[in-house]
Amino acid sequence: MKLQADLNNEKHNIEIRREGDKVFATVNDRSYELEASEPEPNVFLLKHEGRIYEVYVSAGMAGASHVRLGATEFEISVHDPKRLRGSGSGHEQGEGLAEIMTAMPGKVVRVLVEAGAEVKKGDGIIVVEAMKMQNEIKSPKDGIAKEIRASVGSTVNAGEILAVIE
Repeated sequence: MKLQADLNNEKHNIEIRREGDKVFATVNDRSYELEASEPEPNVFLLKHEGRIYEVYVSAGMAGASHVRLGATEFEISVHDPKRLRGSGSGHEQGEGLAEIMTAMPGKVVRVLVEAGAEVKKGDGIIVVEAMKMQNEIKSPKDGIAKEIRASVGSTVNAGEILAVIE
């Protein structure tokens, strides 16, 4: 899966691929082989070349994530360039449909809303387990859950549309 990250006003190209328990990541032109786990919500352990890194991730400002790695803290925004077509930045709520997709292949462990439910921006919609981590996918806008396309226990692929918010 190819992604783009914005960090300190610089864009970085990222590619992530999973093979069994291993995660292979390329950031710009540097490659990494990692083992990743989430022992508790928003806390990730990354093992690389015999060293373990503890990373705390929480919601930041303007849709970015606030990340703490040791004593270093930063805001990072990660996007799927394919999903950015026709979207402008800085809009708190877009008009029209918002398709909620998963970034990684995994298994749906919870569906938090039903079709027809009213949702607010940031409300959890679906929880997907990928690489032994549970990721709550949230609504990008206020609206109505027009469609819920995934059910508990279903396997989903990266980029698959799980829900539509109108």
